[in-house]
Amino acid sequence: MFDALSDRLRKTLGALTGHGRVSAADVDAAMREVRLALLEADVNFKVVKDFVARVRERATGVEVLESLSAGQQVVKIVNEELVALLSAGDRNLHLTGNPTVIVLIGLQGSGKTTTAVKLARYLYKQGRRPLLVAADPYRPAAADQLETLGKSVDIPVYRAPVGTSVPAIVEGGFAAARKQVRDTIIIDTAGRLTVDEPLMKEIADLAASVKAAETLLVVDAMSGQEAVNVAEAFHAAVPVSGLVLTKIDGDARGGAALSISAVTGLPVKFMGTGEKTDALEPFYPDRLASRILGMGDVLTLVERAQEHFDAKQANKMAEKLRKNSFNLEDMLEQMEQVRKMGPMGQILEMIPGMGGMAKQAQESVDRGDLKRVEAIIRSMTPAERREPSILNAGRRRRIAQGSGTRLQDVNSLIKQFGQMQKMMKQFSGGRMGRKLPGMFG
Repeated sequence: MFDALSDRLRKTLGALTGHGRVSAADVDAAMREVRLALLEADVNFKVVKDFVARVRERATGVEVLESLSAGQQVVKIVNEELVALLSAGDRNLHLTGNPTVIVLIGLQGSGKTTTAVKLARYLYKQGRRPLLVAADPYRPAAADQLETLGKSVDIPVYRAPVGTSVPAIVEGGFAAARKQVRDTIIIDTAGRLTVDEPLMKEIADLAASVKAAETLLVVDAMSGQEAVNVAEAFHAAVPVSGLVLTKIDGDARGGAALSISAVTGLPVKFMGTGEKTDALEPFYPDRLASRILGMGDVLTLVERAQEHFDAKQANKMAEKLRKNSFNLEDMLEQMEQVRKMGPMGQILEMIPGMGGMAKQAQESVDRGDLKRVEAIIRSMTPAERREPSILNAGRRRRIAQGSGTRLQDVNSLIKQFGQMQKMMKQFSGGRMGRKLPGMFG
């Protein structure tokens, strides 16, 4: 979502850091580019005006312009102001009450039902025992969708017979939670195609009756400034405690995500980063600002790695690298582990300095390059994977036919793997080799 904005900001600010001292004219020229970049990304124009004014005021101070690293200081100021722009309100998730009640509200199509399951899975991993309640009696497939998704992550779902009123559904959900000893109830409410008075009254009455610890508004980040208008309308009628931005992985402009908190004063508490049930991240303004400016997001990358990588497996891999016994079977295993962490472009964006390669890497994945490599390796026998040196011309032709690829693709993979092994051999000797186990651990 932030690719175009990120590319433009990196180029603009990179021009400033290319030389030491900068003048007020240099800052003004950079701010014009920043302003255009933010407006083109569909950021609210009042937010852009205030943001650029604050950055210009700080960046043209005497202590900055006379510094030997003025360009870097301007980048630091932009980063700090971007963090401030995203930091409205209390972003903590308050799990008070017994049971804790979380109500999800929003328009149809915003991703409420999917978000309910993602949030339940997130809380389950935090040690909670959530129950999902299907409180949308108007959309026939809503309860079915919630039940299907709930089963996929082993989270129970309470649903009432067709025709049951919303208060009766919620009352039944509380009874089910007490019976199953559940400490958290997540209520998936009804939505509408547009904001209307009956919807607002129903949601306001529901939130008041259940004494919700959190009333989270689920907003489609791909809807642009309309998302801001929706948030303002809901906030005026319902005691909204926070926002969940969905479809952050989409290719629309990301202005809503950058301006929604500044305009409404509501904190963003979570971001939906994909369709899978684990694609929900707590919202950290500093991490998102770093990603947008191409500085990476190492903390989120580490958290994802810790969630998906097995410690024993990591130590085993480090030992293989140290002994220079890494083979194609290990390569396939590592590809599967990395895939679990999310889209390749998303992962590269989190590595400092690699943001510019993220789009290229994702395009490579979209073309099927990794799937082709996987197909080639899976078409080999176990002996061939462990010892690629036995792959003569006949074996390579067989592998190409079995994987549905060309002989050139097979030759290219084996050549690249040979180069990788040579590089690992250099790493495995001397001081770097002794450090490998610690690095991978």
